[in-house]
Amino acid sequence: MDRPARALRNPLPVSFVAVMLLAAAPAQAQSPDLARWRAEAARVTITRDDWGIAHVHGKSDADAVFGAIYAQAEDDFARVEANYLTALGRTAEAPIEMGGGEGAIWADLRQRLYVDPVALQAEYHRSPAWLRGLMDAWADGLNFYLATHPGVHPQVLTRFEPWMALSFTEGSIGGDIERISLSELASFYGGTPVAMTDEELGRRPQEPKGSNGIAIAPKNTVDGHALLLINPHTSFYFRSELQMTSDAGLNAYGASTWGQFFIYQGFNAHAGWMHTSSGVDNVDEFAETVAAGRYRYGKALRPLTTRAITLRFRRADGTMGSRTVTTYATHHGPIVAKRGTTWIAEALMWRPIPALEQSWLRTRATDLASYVTVAQRQANSSNDTIFADAKGEIAYLHPQFVPIRSERFDYTRAVDGADPATDWRGLTPLAKLPQAVDPGTGYVANSNNAPWTAAGADSPKAADFPAYMDTAGQNARGVHAALLLENRHDFTPERLMTAAFDSYLPAFATLIPQLVAAYDALPKGAARRAQLAEPIALLRGWDYRWGAASEPTSLAVFWGDTLWRDVGEFARAERVNVPDYIATRVTHEVKLAALQAAVDRLTRDFGNWRVAWGTINRFQRLDDAIDPHFDDARPSTPVPFTSAQWGSLASFGARAYDNTKRYYGTSGNSFVAVVEFGPKVRAWAVTAGGESGDPASPHFRDEIDRYAGGKLRPVYFYPEDLTGHVERRYRPGERK
Repeated sequence: MDRPARALRNPLPVSFVAVMLLAAAPAQAQSPDLARWRAEAARVTITRDDWGIAHVHGKSDADAVFGAIYAQAEDDFARVEANYLTALGRTAEAPIEMGGGEGAIWADLRQRLYVDPVALQAEYHRSPAWLRGLMDAWADGLNFYLATHPGVHPQVLTRFEPWMALSFTEGSIGGDIERISLSELASFYGGTPVAMTDEELGRRPQEPKGSNGIAIAPKNTVDGHALLLINPHTSFYFRSELQMTSDAGLNAYGASTWGQFFIYQGFNAHAGWMHTSSGVDNVDEFAETVAAGRYRYGKALRPLTTRAITLRFRRADGTMGSRTVTTYATHHGPIVAKRGTTWIAEALMWRPIPALEQSWLRTRATDLASYVTVAQRQANSSNDTIFADAKGEIAYLHPQFVPIRSERFDYTRAVDGADPATDWRGLTPLAKLPQAVDPGTGYVANSNNAPWTAAGADSPKAADFPAYMDTAGQNARGVHAALLLENRHDFTPERLMTAAFDSYLPAFATLIPQLVAAYDALPKGAARRAQLAEPIALLRGWDYRWGAASEPTSLAVFWGDTLWRDVGEFARAERVNVPDYIATRVTHEVKLAALQAAVDRLTRDFGNWRVAWGTINRFQRLDDAIDPHFDDARPSTPVPFTSAQWGSLASFGARAYDNTKRYYGTSGNSFVAVVEFGPKVRAWAVTAGGESGDPASPHFRDEIDRYAGGKLRPVYFYPEDLTGHVERRYRPGERK
């Protein structure tokens, strides 16, 4: 998700108490709002542990929401606001230098095709009372934060309204809406297409967006307790780590996407859930035949639905401009593109109330049955779930929003919207979705691969389901996970942590022997035989494992990245994973030429083609900019693991920048946790960089070494766990 730069932070000394700050609050923030906020704050306690993690307790669930979002705003208000500018379609209103301006209106329009403020306000009013209470508390917590922090200057959102929470109910790295091409959207509605990026075209290696989840049944553990690995792969600093508890029984810990009031990936005292991006096909394009304001449907012509959307944007001089766009829609969805003479309508899930209900209620599930009861809302469209609980139950669950469609059509491409047979025909019942519940193999896992290998021999069978249930197929991480989990019965929390950072790279275990074979097939007098003798010898003896000191890892990654630039666009067009494309479609000569190019680049950039991987692959957090930047001359930390594309379960999406030779990571492992569901929950976790987004905070960089070393720290889940680890305890509005 693209985000503007951050809001200004509070530059004032932090010696004032809440009353002094509230006295300076703007007039519009005075009574009755102020009285209500104070009353809510008085019912909340925030305890910061020695890693800066907020443990929030409220009398009610709504009080916990108030405190949790207040704590998030303390840690990184800029990211909270940025996420809602994206979700509400208002990024263009931010300053140009911070990601806004007229150039951002097409991303805003894409969002506003679905997110209508008037409609969301109506949705808020028809939400159940308990959900309205949570949304009210969410808005109050953010507004109270702004009232008590006058030195924080939002880019756009100076006041949060409860209904806004319905615009952002999905906590994954990119919502379904982001599948719509901005280039095609701008071309259709503006006549000036936005150029596609190298990443979009497949010309630049791009870290797979997804995650790893593993659950181990008691039969495969030493102590007879179910285990869960929570390993989301997102852009760094994408989520806050926190705990939410209440006197009403709430007790959830884990990763919460900035600005959302629920734990997205995490656990409670009885159960845990890990979401991984799914390959299910449930976002569809319909090719519409349009003429004179009507579109064909069967033998009839139907009128297009039109709606005028006004988008505001910031000019270079700081003043505001606006642009009104008339949008079109059919019963399939809004028109998002024109290809030749055909208009394209986009169909996807847009169910704000059930989605927010499901995201919240699953944090209170105590076992698999209660989790599935919540899932009956069928408002999860993009996430597979790996589940484990204290009863010893484990499960792989498919996304619940899967439209029923005719298997006569290929829904991975635009289908004929004029043919009624292509229409969605309700949702697939949960019982008819792929799943693996308490499999005999004793494990379930997903790494954004197909569900057909989720539980080894006890996985659901592809032949039993429509083709649209999966478009991802297998990947190298899926192969890697199976190697680590199959026929193994000695798991402990520590051994699951070790597995999560296992160094084997299955993609290179396939590709490097092919490269060596290509070299061995060269004629004896070939020039490349002499030129590449030493590099091939190094790779021939490699065990296909990453490491900070590993020179073969550097050579293999640079070779793979070179081929990716050469063939990535073609692999994307053919919908084939890049490593598979290299393995099956790239000639010997191209593979050898890419190795020579990798040797030359390493020599040019580092003075020698034999370079330790840790010298190249680095973690660096210079400041609080949302769009990161890097500097080879400034301190950084070596990271031993690689891109997930090569099969590393521990993922570090890194590349060189225009001003750097080294690779710097911006995505991959973000929050990693291992949970043991014994008589009492035990857990360990690490967050990329640190909890705080403030460079002045000791928690801005304090987890980098643990992150790079795969050394998870104990989670303080119970109050007694916090003994001796409390940095500060306070109520919202109080200052040091």
